Amino acid sequence: MPLTGVDASDTNFDQDLELVGVQTNVTTREGVPPDGGYGWVVTGCVFLINANTWGVNSVSKRRPDEKLLQDADGSYTMQAWGVFLARYLSDSYFPNATQLEYALIGGLSISQALLVTPLAAIMSDKFGTRPTLVVGTLLVSVAMLTSSFANHIWVLFLTQGACFGYGMGFLYITTSPVIPQWFAKRRSLAMGIASSGAGFGGLAYNLGAGAGIESLGPKWMYLVLAISTLVANLSCSILIKDRNRAVQPQSQAFSLRKFGHVSVLLVIIWGFVTELGYIVLLYSLPNYAISIGLSAQQGSVVGAVLNLGLAVGRPAIGHLSDRLGRINVATAMTG
Repeated sequence: MPLTGVDASDTNFDQDLELVGVQTNVTTREGVPPDGGYGWVVTGCVFLINANTWGVNSVSKRRPDEKLLQDADGSYTMQAWGVFLARYLSDSYFPNATQLEYALIGGLSISQALLVTPLAAIMSDKFGTRPTLVVGTLLVSVAMLTSSFANHIWVLFLTQGACFGYGMGFLYITTSPVIPQWFAKRRSLAMGIASSGAGFGGLAYNLGAGAGIESLGPKWMYLVLAISTLVANLSCSILIKDRNRAVQPQSQAFSLRKFGHVSVLLVIIWGFVTELGYIVLLYSLPNYAISIGLSAQQGSVVGAVLNLGLAVGRPAIGHLSDRLGRINVATAMTG
């Protein structure tokens, strides 16, 4: 049926046609990302969530301290540990724990954050974005709180490793598709700003935790982290709004049929390879700095500079991606 006031013979309509007044197609206009507005509030909230998940997670893995441990043959070996783990070693919190067990705690949190993706997606589909974020917030804070009472290394596996990883996954996975609903032309810039929260959080929490442990001790510092993450993540979970009703995303938590598409397999392979290199560099660079003769303080500066690079570089790369194309920039950065 022809629209009132429009020549029925003119059928050359395109997506750029803007209808006004009673002629407005409300459904179509609601599905168009506003490219700003409340979207910037959402971006800021995701920024803070990344700072209070990935940034907090970096505290116990990234900033190294030197500790000379006497070996069985009387020689000494230089070890590099995170802020909390260095104190655990120096105070003999877990005298029977091995180096491998300490190393596994950091890897466990990252792996669980990514492996919980299907469960987080299913919960988000059934119960909504906000309830899923609240669950993730509680898991992260409970992990920090219970870590303060750890008296055996296996408790840290359950708290700092598994529980924190699940909470981080629920927050990270659930917020990832929200920003693209608010942006089109500035999507990569918004995503870059939001993801830079991990870098800024890593800087702030590394410096703050280092000073806090010296004055309060690891147990009280864990309590401080539990409170700070609860307040920040819960506030952001309440403020974040999705546009699922307008966009009506066709999401599916897990589907074996998708693996039959070559494009999907290529994206998975690309993500696996890039994440492997990124995570290994992120958590081993300070340790490598000490292994080549730098001091613990210099190695700590290396980790801080890496965080600063993440904080500054991600928005810049996002801006370039919007202007030059996402695939073009990704190819240039990984080529």
